[in-house]
Amino acid sequence: MALPKIELDGLLAFPLTPFTEDLELNLDAFAENVESHVAAGAGALFVACGTGEFSALAAGEHAAILARAREVTAGRVPVWVGAGGGAATARAGIAAAQEGGADGVLLLPPYLVSGPPAGLVDHVRFAIGESTIPVIVYHRSPGVFTPASAATLLDIPSVVGLKDGFGDIELMTRIVTTIRSIDSDRAREFLFFNGLPTAEVSAKAYASIGVARYSSAVHCFAPEIAHRFHRALAEGDVAVMDALLAGFYLPLVALRDETPGFAVSLVKSAARLRGDKVGSVRPPLVEPTPEQIDRLGQIVEQGFTVLKSIEAV
Repeated sequence: MALPKIELDGLLAFPLTPFTEDLELNLDAFAENVESHVAAGAGALFVACGTGEFSALAAGEHAAILARAREVTAGRVPVWVGAGGGAATARAGIAAAQEGGADGVLLLPPYLVSGPPAGLVDHVRFAIGESTIPVIVYHRSPGVFTPASAATLLDIPSVVGLKDGFGDIELMTRIVTTIRSIDSDRAREFLFFNGLPTAEVSAKAYASIGVARYSSAVHCFAPEIAHRFHRALAEGDVAVMDALLAGFYLPLVALRDETPGFAVSLVKSAARLRGDKVGSVRPPLVEPTPEQIDRLGQIVEQGFTVLKSIEAV
């Protein structure tokens, strides 16, 4: 099986999953959310993934989210969808993604259990099964690959890339170098992604090892800032990156780190502050306190002030 070459260039967006007041899926608000990402210039959408509260969604909700995303985008940008969990659940998710017409799948790590490197590769093989849809494997606990096992993923035709959410840049350097040193088109075209929370903070370091692609949660509530940083990274404009990091991203990360799960909760809160109808988070995630939301608003406002000063130069 020969898959078409996957590009996935530009800034990758991970839409939020809106809920009603009683935490039911709000597909109309989701459609608005998707359209706003496309209008802002997202290079691709990854729906029902980490920022979209993948673990809190039922299979039917995943299918409904994918269907609505495809309806709204109408082919304007690629739509990828999350799958994962236990082996059988992951396999069913990938099959459903292919049946639902997704452009690809982000395969999240196994649920609850871990295994040796060979077992992780077998998990990917089992999850893909007979499906032919392109798959990006999410490299993060408990699904952490060695350089050798990551290279073995090249033997699985549907696997087109690896997204790092583990955060060990030395390990990722060895993985990238191991795969790129293989003399084949497959190895040369294999994609790597920085999938750490608030990826802009680590983007310069990852770009230096050949991992320039990343997903931006900030695109959910401040796409103007997200795209300006992305452009600065592509141009090697350190001054602009450092200004946005110091004035916006680092304060945001400091607030994010105060409470587990804020990598999603704060994003939803910031989107609500900008008027988006995204609702609350499903448990076990929790909402920020009023005092934290107040600080969040100040951080976002400061981010736009920094952006304005950059554009005025």
